[in-house]
Amino acid sequence: MGPFGGKPGAAVSCLLAFFGAAFAVSAGWGQELQVLLGETVQTQASSDSDAARSQLRISQLADETTELLGEYRLTLQQLDRVRIYNDNLAALVADQESEQASIQRQLVDFVIVEQGIVPLMFNMIGALEQFIALDLPFQNSERVDRVRRLRDNMDASDITISEKYRQIMDAYLIETDFGRTVEAYIETLDLAGSPTQVDILRIGRVLLAYQTPDREETGYFNLDTRTWEPLSDDYRAAITQGLRIARRQAAPDLLRLPVHAPEGLR
Repeated sequence: MGPFGGKPGAAVSCLLAFFGAAFAVSAGWGQELQVLLGETVQTQASSDSDAARSQLRISQLADETTELLGEYRLTLQQLDRVRIYNDNLAALVADQESEQASIQRQLVDFVIVEQGIVPLMFNMIGALEQFIALDLPFQNSERVDRVRRLRDNMDASDITISEKYRQIMDAYLIETDFGRTVEAYIETLDLAGSPTQVDILRIGRVLLAYQTPDREETGYFNLDTRTWEPLSDDYRAAITQGLRIARRQAAPDLLRLPVHAPEGLR
């Protein structure tokens, strides 16, 4: 009998059956283990792929964050520039508003001044016209035309008030200069009812004399009678010398001339 109380063949059969079952169990475990290992590898591979994608996404997010940070800093700089520009623009607007208010005040003041200066300019032109009419009649047509132009300018809309005033003052300066200059020029006078070409000598506003080219006749303008009157031969040489001095043909010299005395000294 065998150790199991049965026949030896039966024991062997039992042993083989055990080992067969064990082998079968082992083979099943091996298959399960392979499946498990496969699933583990697949899971690990999937996990690695997910990790790689996560790392890539993290890198992308980091790049986007860096880019956004740069844009944010640039936006802050632009905002500072805009704030500075707006502050400057506000200051300019305030200054322009102040300048506009000043101009408005000046316009009001100008209207007030203009209302007073226009009558003054008309009075100045009238006084100048009267002065020329009472003055010695030298270069009379030129001086009368100058006053006429001043009157015409007062009605011209394309000439400013300041320019009109400047021209009036220029005319006064010209008349003032006549009082301290000496000149000689040729003019035609009506002498004894006959037009005669003569040399005119003007010494300031104290003497206006004439002399014919042949020096045969010498005379002066009498302010009392407002006529041209002849002078004695005693003044012929002095008038001739005065004409030469006025034309810069001779050096200045003392001359004996018939000067019109003021009324208080007569």
